[in-house]
Amino acid sequence: MRTVEHTRQGEAAQVLTLEERPSPPAPGPGEVLVRMLVRPVHLGDLVGVEGVRGAPEQYARARTPGVEGMGVVESAGAHVHDLRPGQRVAVFPVPGTWSDAVVVPAGLAVPVPDGVSDETAALMLVNPLTLSMLYRAAENALRGRKGPVLQTAAGSSLGRLVAAAAVRHGLRLINLVRSTAGARRMRTLYPSFPTVATCDDDWRDQVRGHGGEHGVHVVLDSVGGALTQDLTGLLADGGTLISYGRLGSGTTSLESLPLVARELTVRGVNVLRWLSRTPQERAQDVAFALDLAQSTPDLFEVAARYDLADFTAAVEHARRPAKSGTVLLTTPRSTGSGRRAA
Repeated sequence: MRTVEHTRQGEAAQVLTLEERPSPPAPGPGEVLVRMLVRPVHLGDLVGVEGVRGAPEQYARARTPGVEGMGVVESAGAHVHDLRPGQRVAVFPVPGTWSDAVVVPAGLAVPVPDGVSDETAALMLVNPLTLSMLYRAAENALRGRKGPVLQTAAGSSLGRLVAAAAVRHGLRLINLVRSTAGARRMRTLYPSFPTVATCDDDWRDQVRGHGGEHGVHVVLDSVGGALTQDLTGLLADGGTLISYGRLGSGTTSLESLPLVARELTVRGVNVLRWLSRTPQERAQDVAFALDLAQSTPDLFEVAARYDLADFTAAVEHARRPAKSGTVLLTTPRSTGSGRRAA
């Protein structure tokens, strides 16, 4: 089988290679063998490859990137009763999905409903589960208030999910994007929310104007880097910065932030810690993700598709600032292997 691997850390284009490896061993008790068909390219997939600190140890050690995707069950081990060969499943969190096949704990394989496409299924776990974690963190920080909440990278796939959830729950949201074109697009998609482009010289003043008398209580930030200084400056006293990504460049030292003087809180959210939630909570999160995939598949936009062998081009595309949607890595579906998406 094909698998994308690295034996040393460094720039993904330089250290990742496509290798031919034996197929995985037969699944053990409570496991299934899944032949992967579609996987997203999340920039977070590369933290172990590039040596970025912050990923849980088992993912940082993985030789093959990827933690999410969609495939077909090839075989099931003992004591697996809810999954059968030929069934489509979405998997997360499973290290090494950038392979043609992977052995998965049965509890981490979610059956894909009829009517949900293969591509939507490949995207329906990481971002919706991250959204659930972010929303809970924001609720705790807001302490009963309705905002306003400022989110960075609002035009990203996850940013649009956050905006859709804000509409549903009546949350006051301010969207922050990089470009004028991105701002126009978000205003068309979500006209009830103000959108500010950081390319404008007065973008900070615009955010303050939209924040109103009491200012911004919470920032949901996936950019980080040098932007952190500005974001904490836009928070109201006692506000909370929730960091869940590192898309930006530069750095901001913790000592430079007025955390004590203004009683600010900085906390992180990492979807790879999702397994620490109780089984009941995880079941609720998965049900939410399935509902989104079935009711609003347009929120799971695809930017481009590349064969697994073209992973270098896929990673480059995933890093383009102006892309819209998520880049996918695909494997051809063999004849007679499971049901196609409706």
